[in-house]
Amino acid sequence: MIREKFSTAAGALKRFPAAAQTRHQKVATVMAAASLAFMASWVATPHHNKQAAVNWLADLCTSAARPMFSSPPADENSGGTVRPATSSRILSCEPLPHVPGKSITTQLVVFPPLAFSAAHRHPGSVTAVILEGTIRSQLAGTPPADYRVGETFFEPPGTLHLFAENPDPTHPAKLLATYVTDENCGPLVLPP
Repeated sequence: MIREKFSTAAGALKRFPAAAQTRHQKVATVMAAASLAFMASWVATPHHNKQAAVNWLADLCTSAARPMFSSPPADENSGGTVRPATSSRILSCEPLPHVPGKSITTQLVVFPPLAFSAAHRHPGSVTAVILEGTIRSQLAGTPPADYRVGETFFEPPGTLHLFAENPDPTHPAKLLATYVTDENCGPLVLPP
């Protein structure tokens, strides 16, 4: 089956004009290498983690269509309900004149009751200030912690943020995130 997919892709390349074929062959080669790497890691993954890998890949592929910090869809087989999505709004993005190539970005993130943010990373430093309610958050290598109004947490660049959620079933929560980002406000979030 895999061999059929690669031969179909190779056949499609033959339909491109010669000048464009080189560029498309390079893209196909990179995609084939990435597919092989994914398949090799899939084979090496213990059975109980394969569904988590599928869910992570599906979340990664669909995250562009969802708002930043939004909840992934519920697993159809879990019988669970979908956690509410968070919403976010960029409030400002200003260049840092004393740090060429960097900006400071502020973002308001609203967590409806029981909202959840899945695992992610940030390319730059992030400081979050809780404006309303309680946010439960966990970074890799640390225990989960609850942060209340006026409290802050810091994420060093590239740290795996395992989750953030509003544990309250009735009250919303809000935080103000301040990022040190690359020029032009981004990117703010990276996949886990």
